[in-house]
Amino acid sequence: MKVIGITGGIGAGKSMVLSYLSAKDKSETLEADKLAHQLMKKGQETYKKIANEFGEEILDANQEIDRASLAKVVLNDKDALHRLNSIVHPDVKEYIRDLIRQKKEEGLEFLFIEAALLIQDGYKEICNEIWFIQTDAEIRKSRIIESRGYSVEKAEGFLNSQPQDDFFYENTDRVIHNNGDFEFTKIEIEQALAAV
Repeated sequence: MKVIGITGGIGAGKSMVLSYLSAKDKSETLEADKLAHQLMKKGQETYKKIANEFGEEILDANQEIDRASLAKVVLNDKDALHRLNSIVHPDVKEYIRDLIRQKKEEGLEFLFIEAALLIQDGYKEICNEIWFIQTDAEIRKSRIIESRGYSVEKAEGFLNSQPQDDFFYENTDRVIHNNGDFEFTKIEIEQALAAV
């Protein structure tokens, strides 16, 4: 089984690429952010660790983690953000490692893992390859203005706060261009799959 990491900036079209890959035989996709949210649900070990670390003020009336309250706590406090990440990221990785073992036994051919911080969080040790979904900044800007309703200033702020293409070029194994017609992107994906 091959484990492929999918990364790229906001508005690059990672979800579209994942959707295409998820339809392939003997393939599954996993979004690390969604998995993290699942692990933060009441009753999960990750939930217990976060609740112990940050206290009652981050819980809602149902004793679930209120992500907006948690975000307020960690937003301007680097130490609090570090403490949160040191709980969530290792738990997500451990879950993915267990899933990889399970899926290998089931005969899966490809597991695609999408995460914005795939490189920074050290997923190279888990993945056979990491693919960078490359999209020009102006296209990404117009996509996030349209899909998320951001102002031009907010969209530009997000783009400027993220790593630039050079960072991804240096730290990934393959580049998939997603600048226009998705039919061309599909061709690059198929070439990449054949070469893994």
